[in-house]
Amino acid sequence: MVSIVSLVGDLARHVDLGKKSLVVSACSIAFNPLFWNIVARQEYHNKILTKLFGGRSRTACYALAATIFSLGLVRDFIYKTAIQEQPSHPLLLTPYSQAAAYTLLLCGNVLVISSTWALGITGTFLGDYFGILMDDMVTGFPFNVCGAPMYWGSTMSFLGSALLFGKPAGLFLTGWVCLVYVLALRYEDPFTAEIYAKRERERAAGKKQK
Repeated sequence: MVSIVSLVGDLARHVDLGKKSLVVSACSIAFNPLFWNIVARQEYHNKILTKLFGGRSRTACYALAATIFSLGLVRDFIYKTAIQEQPSHPLLLTPYSQAAAYTLLLCGNVLVISSTWALGITGTFLGDYFGILMDDMVTGFPFNVCGAPMYWGSTMSFLGSALLFGKPAGLFLTGWVCLVYVLALRYEDPFTAEIYAKRERERAAGKKQK
């Protein structure tokens, strides 16, 4: 236990908190899920984006998808820039840690790409908030591996990048990514479940009327 605490303390000493890029990266990591949840909720309740696109909900969803994807690219660029400005740690530059880095990057990207393939653009990028609901729940790969493969795959990629560059700051930012995603899931999952539950109630009511 003492050795673990000592190791964490040693890694923490290799994090330069004076770098503004580190703070900017942490803010961008938190901003993205906050942004898409606020916008998606507004769309669900008030149809703001659908109205903006002349009543075309699918076009509005694609526009939000492009925005979220672009913000993700910006976030990743800021993250990599931030950790490259940070000190490295010899423990993270061993052949074992480098092998772990490539494994995490590979597995993380497989989860993200396969999740997007299984759900499609609208399924991945909050189409249910636009009224574009999937017929059935996706239960195959990668959803039979974990409940939120997009989020966990992204977290694995962050961790893989931190190890690849040997940056303790990347480890701490990855922890922040994980926390932000866990909070986002607690916010998103019940709401999404209620959207589909509402559809089932409406279907059941429709069958009774017939």
